[in-house]
Amino acid sequence: MRTYVLTDVSREHWLESFELDSSAFPGQPAEASTWAVSKRRLSGGRRDGVDLIDIDNGSLRMSIVPTRGMGLWKGSFRGLPLGWKSPVVDGPVHPSFVNLAASGGIGWLDGFDELLVRCGLESNGAPSGNYTLHGKIANIPASYVAVHIAEEPPYEITIEGHVDEARLFGLQVRMITKISTVPGSNKLTVRDEFVNLKDQTAEIQVLYHWNFGPPFLEEGSRFVAPIKVITPRDSQAQRSLSNHDVYGAPQPGFSEECYFYELHAKSSDQDRTLALLRNKAGDQGIALRYSRSQLPAFTLWKNTGSHRDGYVTGLEPATNYPNPRPFEQARGRVVTLPPDGSHVTETTLEVFDSAEGVAAAEAEIELIQALGTPQVHPTPTEPYAPEA
Repeated sequence: MRTYVLTDVSREHWLESFELDSSAFPGQPAEASTWAVSKRRLSGGRRDGVDLIDIDNGSLRMSIVPTRGMGLWKGSFRGLPLGWKSPVVDGPVHPSFVNLAASGGIGWLDGFDELLVRCGLESNGAPSGNYTLHGKIANIPASYVAVHIAEEPPYEITIEGHVDEARLFGLQVRMITKISTVPGSNKLTVRDEFVNLKDQTAEIQVLYHWNFGPPFLEEGSRFVAPIKVITPRDSQAQRSLSNHDVYGAPQPGFSEECYFYELHAKSSDQDRTLALLRNKAGDQGIALRYSRSQLPAFTLWKNTGSHRDGYVTGLEPATNYPNPRPFEQARGRVVTLPPDGSHVTETTLEVFDSAEGVAAAEAEIELIQALGTPQVHPTPTEPYAPEA
């Protein structure tokens, strides 16, 4: 394993730019010979001063934003774009331009344009009291960033980052993330370890807000998952519950809909499960794979407004549902970390550009769904959502 440190605040070490590709590893075979990693700093607008790390594994490309909590900004797979077109057109936005407390606690939206943005860690849901929308972690720059290149098969490329959400008399938790991919593959894995740095217990919540637009999202696209329980978040979602898994065309003025799920999982495979978004034709899709024991809650966010207003859907595995923290805490949906304790999560994004790949994922979901028929709550129902 070769390691290249790009940022280390503890040693006052920082590289403004960095370039590395497979030519530095002449012993790798042909199938691993087209990858590259680079770092650059953006200028102008609200992106001024934002660091970006670009990974190209030969098939899958991804941009990581250390300045924004090691989120994933945009990507592509064999020419298919990954991400969405946010009204935030000058992103990725530097955290200095995001006032989380603005507009009644929804200032987080001023910087929202990523493919993957983490929500947490003190809270990850709706604003409530001193808790702002989706928390702080996405607007905290990484204090340590390194590139790791494995010199043995499968020659994995890993970007490591450390992000501290910490203050005196408050939460003190370090997120150690490792974002990895194998040359030539259609997969990328995000492994996060949340470590309590305090001499007292700490409570955290984390939600993975994976966001997708066209070409995977279009009129007739479908959400497919092995559903155990489904509950509409509110009256808006309740009215459209029968079509929770089907997407419409862009509609100006569309009001967002959220659905809360428990998913079935394969207990024979470390409680693993998956969720799929596929286009109408079923020849393009993305799947998220994760462990239900790590991330027991799943939210589907449908926001099919006009393209200029943000035509997007979010697939969101999490430790809890994105209700206000007091509601979730009262129902036991927080993770408690002892001093020096940790909680690990791992999510894998898999991209399909063929009908065969999509069909295989659907068949896998069908097998897991055989564990039980979905239980459908027709209205917002405890303990998932506040009852009307």
